[in-house]
Amino acid sequence: MPAKVNEDKCTGCESCIDACPAEAIKMVDGKAVIDADACVDCGVCVDECGVEAITMD
Repeated sequence: MPAKVNEDKCTGCESCIDACPAEAIKMVDGKAVIDADACVDCGVCVDECGVEAITMD
């Protein structure tokens, strides 16, 4: 299952975008959005997010 972003917690720092090896994350209206089809479920973005806005469900 792909990672999910809690938009209420996301600060738009873009650290997850730089960390994602699959380039599955983009910014939309200042928040991270994960493309579920491109996500490879590696969890790197979860570890990279400093505000714990990304989870693996």
